[in-house]
Order: sequence, then structure tokens, then C-alpha cells
Amino acid sequence: MSVTFSGWEALEDRRPLHFGQEPKKGQVYTMYHGTHLKHAKVIITQGFQRSRDGLLGAGVYVSRNIDKAKCYPLNVDKKDKVVFKLQVQVGKVKKIDSDNHPLQKSWHQNGYDCAWVPPNCGISTIKSGREEDCVWDPSRITIVDVACCMDESTRADLRKLVKAQRKAEGVCDRCHQDNSSGPHPIQSCWQCGKAICPYQHKHFCKEQ
Repeated sequence: MSVTFSGWEALEDRRPLHFGQEPKKGQVYTMYHGTHLKHAKVIITQGFQRSRDGLLGAGVYVSRNIDKAKCYPLNVDKKDKVVFKLQVQVGKVKKIDSDNHPLQKSWHQNGYDCAWVPPNCGISTIKSGREEDCVWDPSRITIVDVACCMDESTRADLRKLVKAQRKAEGVCDRCHQDNSSGPHPIQSCWQCGKAICPYQHKHFCKEQ
């Protein structure tokens, strides 16, 4: 008896982090950042810049909740917004879960890389109750995709730019992993002909 298949999927033995779960030191998480469309290309090519101030002080504000990211920037029409999908290396995390927390704006000066506000923790300025994160070092943040953009043509152009930037930075555009030590062996799938990388998390052939 022979078995044939066209694709694979690698399964991990851990579940994705829920909004309410505290991020663990040193882990990498998927997060989102909303910004004005006019700033999108500069952020993709030059990286994020720390905001000067905010609820958690200086840093880059992100969230694991995409609906939170969709709200930003505030008071801007939806057609002028874009949401980036990110990979964030959180480093050492400080939980800020109350108004006037003693380290609310000084967490970085006390040895932390990221501040985290849990959902529904009662901080008065977060009316939505959605979780929020602030990352001190922008180099801990990698843009992996454009999650939301009203204009599909613009989104496609931005996604191409993200792909080109990641390739220039030594990241495989198929598996999204570091390939600075050498290009990954990209090959054509024996079934559908699509270019694939053996380090991809998954690949499924479309029905012929």
C-alpha cells in the first residue's frame, strides 16, 4: 500500500498566548501596530522610532489584540490607516496593572525591555480594556506582514516592500527565518509547482 501527500504542517506543543496571559521573558510573540498610511513605507524601510511619551512612557506601542491596533492612530479615517503584523522579542517584561504604578514610565530604567498592560486590569485611561505592550528597543520588532489596509492595491504594494526589506535583511521570504548564513534551498513543489522552502511551517497544494 502506498501513501501520497502534497504538503505538510509542523505542529508545536504549545498553544498561542492568549490576550490575558502574561508574556514570558525572552519569547517571541505575534503582535500588531496601527499607524498612518503616510508613514508606512518609512517604517518598513527604516524601522520603528520610539514615541517620546505615552501611557507607559517612551517606546513603541504594540498589542497582541489586532482590534486594539486597528483603533490607531486615533481620529483618523480607516482608509488612511494600516496595521502591521509583527514578531516581537519581548525580553524582560514588566506588568503594569494599576493607575500610578511606581514603574509605569520608568520600567526600562529599572532593567525591563517591555511593559505589558493586561486586559481589563482597571487602568482608567484604557477604556476598551484591551491589552497593550510597549517595547523600548525598536530592533526587537520585525514587520512580517501588512495585516490591514483598506485599499487592496496599496496593501499589495506594501507587502511587496515588506518582502523585499526582509530579504535584504537576510530573512527567507518563504519561511520567514534567518538565512544570513546562506540562502535556503528553495525548490518547486513536486505536485503544484509552487516555490517552497523546506523550513516553512506548512505548505498545502491547492486542488488541481
